[in-house]
Amino acid sequence: MDKWLQHQWFRISIWHIFLWPISLLFGLLVVIRRWCYRLRLFKATRLPVPVIVVGNLTVGGNGKTPLVIWLAQFLREQGYTPCVISRGYGGTATQPQSVTSATDSSLVGDEAVLLARRLRCPVWVGADRVAVARALLSVRPDCNIILSDDGMQHYRLQRDIEIAVVDGQRRFGNGLLLPAGPMREPRARLRCVDAVVVNVGQEYSTQQLQADEYAMQLAGSEFHSLQDPDTSAQASHFFGKKIHAVAAIGHPARFFNHLRSLGLEVVEHAFPDHHPYQPQDLHFEDAEAILMSEKDAVKCTGFNIRSAWFLPVTGQLAVAFGDKILQLLKAIENGRKTA
Repeated sequence: MDKWLQHQWFRISIWHIFLWPISLLFGLLVVIRRWCYRLRLFKATRLPVPVIVVGNLTVGGNGKTPLVIWLAQFLREQGYTPCVISRGYGGTATQPQSVTSATDSSLVGDEAVLLARRLRCPVWVGADRVAVARALLSVRPDCNIILSDDGMQHYRLQRDIEIAVVDGQRRFGNGLLLPAGPMREPRARLRCVDAVVVNVGQEYSTQQLQADEYAMQLAGSEFHSLQDPDTSAQASHFFGKKIHAVAAIGHPARFFNHLRSLGLEVVEHAFPDHHPYQPQDLHFEDAEAILMSEKDAVKCTGFNIRSAWFLPVTGQLAVAFGDKILQLLKAIENGRKTA
């Protein structure tokens, strides 16, 4: 059912005769809910430190997590002490809890564990982002800025800066709201955010960007062994081998295309986003190498598969984007001092 719906999100078909009325009702509820917060009929909580929300308007992976990693590292370099909160999507945890590189991904979600492994800052998850942030601040009073991985539609948490991430290839699909299209909110919602980051591919031209958009490119060419992450290999190590590539991410095609851009020929195996891998999922009799994303590797730790490798990627953004974030933070800090 999910695959069928996603197929409809990038076209207009006869099925939209039935899906479109439901999306109109969904859109009405979205507008009413947003206005209830704007009119303060619903209470929103302001935290004692600035909050940056990194989210999107569409369902599926757009590249939020790499951007959160980039922001956390950038802010540390600027002297800030950032902390990260997340819903922990795909995990079973509901109460606020800290995440480490050793935390079970089935409990807190694969993205949260990935963040904990890549960042030198606290990562916390829970169903209620306000409660998560408060719990985090109670044990880490040195934290002076919070990054929320996703949560653009979680209006109960007031935010000081909103960054929307857009998939440069898929953009907004057919532009319709759920379930007729992939949109969580109308496209006009972008007028309210502070910055739009477009996750671009190798073939994407920056000339396609609009004036208020910043390009983010995901770079990575060094693979790491699933059994021993300290063992690494360049793409050339896999040339001429029978390669099977697996991906359980929001947009598997992006990962497969990235592998091809490195000169690799792969047999594709796409799984649903956040798929809970089992060892048999990676059993390919003719495989000389099995390649996966870093997010996939989080769920495969402990699998005794010698031929499995994962590829970490890093977001690359222009200096202008970092300058924009610092300008916004300076204005926020000055405003809080005078409030």
